[in-house]
Amino acid sequence: MRQARWPLRKRADSHNTACEACQRDDGNKLPRAARLGKMSARSAMISQRETHKAMERHLHFDCFSGISGDMVLGALVDAGLSWTALVTGLRGLKLNGYRLRRRTVRRGTVKATKVDVIVQRGFERPLSLARIRHIVTAGALPPEVKERSLAVFHRLAEAEATAHRFAAHRVQFHEVGVLDSLIDVVGCMLGCHFLNIVKTTASAVNVGSGMVQTDHGLLPVPGPAVAVLAKGIPVYSDGPRCELVTPTGIGLLRTLVSDFGPTPLMTITSIGYGAGDHNPEHWPNVLRIFLSESTTGSPLVERVMQIETNVDDLTPQAYEHVMDRLFRAGALDVVLTPTLMKRGRPGMIITCLASPERADPLLNVLFKETPTLGVRVQELSRHVLPRRIVPVTVRGKTVRMKVATMKDGTEKAAPEYRDCQAIADQTGLPLRQVMEEACLTYRANQRVERNDARLSPSQRSPRRARRTPS
Repeated sequence: MRQARWPLRKRADSHNTACEACQRDDGNKLPRAARLGKMSARSAMISQRETHKAMERHLHFDCFSGISGDMVLGALVDAGLSWTALVTGLRGLKLNGYRLRRRTVRRGTVKATKVDVIVQRGFERPLSLARIRHIVTAGALPPEVKERSLAVFHRLAEAEATAHRFAAHRVQFHEVGVLDSLIDVVGCMLGCHFLNIVKTTASAVNVGSGMVQTDHGLLPVPGPAVAVLAKGIPVYSDGPRCELVTPTGIGLLRTLVSDFGPTPLMTITSIGYGAGDHNPEHWPNVLRIFLSESTTGSPLVERVMQIETNVDDLTPQAYEHVMDRLFRAGALDVVLTPTLMKRGRPGMIITCLASPERADPLLNVLFKETPTLGVRVQELSRHVLPRRIVPVTVRGKTVRMKVATMKDGTEKAAPEYRDCQAIADQTGLPLRQVMEEACLTYRANQRVERNDARLSPSQRSPRRARRTPS
């Protein structure tokens, strides 16, 4: 039986001197956590999480030179993620045969943090998705970290299967590369958990150009798996002729990011630079991240454009088409409101909300797709609760939960409709049942995490989150 191999970028140890305590100017960094000593992995998670629990953070990825798992990890550490908490937290995976190294390197004109996973002994044979699922679920990790990490690997397996025409369960992850990627993925999710990231956005992604050597042979950039994962994400090609995006990197984006586009309105409190493996001449091969802070449950204030027009001579069948075009052009929301127009004619008010930079494309759609001769535009303030995306597993598939926290600590959580619709179509289950199962799974995971937070470190033990039957 043929086996699909996941094309992973091979890591090369740089000649730069390794340095565990990078001497950096930390003027723009978050407060460092106290030294943790020899505490358990679970204790490290609770301690680091409590250090930042009063603040919710918005994370924005600036992917002008692509993205990879080690670049994300390096950028988080550079922005203030406690190195000790990260290393200690990763012990919860209960994996041996590797060590972490951080150092300061230069990529072009930019200094950045490089985090290397030095694999001393890999797995003896390739790992299936089921084996990876077992390793992650058996680890001493928060339920949210487990769910997000598994969501990344589910997407990677499905993308590899689609790209090479295999069933997802036949995908085999490379012996050494999968250990590297496990640490990258789980480390990134732990970092977001420790820093209390509740909202994640990203720029368009520079995928690079040229050809890349993989386990499958010579492939064009982006590789097949990256191309599948990049569906629906704005991408472009610029800079050196090399691979700038890895499957792990784009998988992290698909799992974490709720919106892609220009840097949104945010008050930046910390900046991090994570270095990639390649060091092209005259090119800063780094991932830049921005962090902003808000107190728990405080609504974010955004500037949005309200664009609306009245129509009374558009055929009813066309409204669905117009709404679809408006959403594709970047509308945040589209509403149709029945109204009575001049001379007693029934009509419709088409109202859409958009970020200021998307106003012109929406105007273009309204003028082209409707008979209107005039459109009203006004700028508004929109108060939005900070939200985060928490993936849960339902019937073996990933459902993204949109979660917002109120000032009093209560939460609002709702499953992503399209994810539930896809599962309902595949299984034949009622849509309502799938959505209820997603909510039940999320609440069960939260109970596990709250119970662990109340226990003393000696009482805490790895727990498996409740899963719906598959």
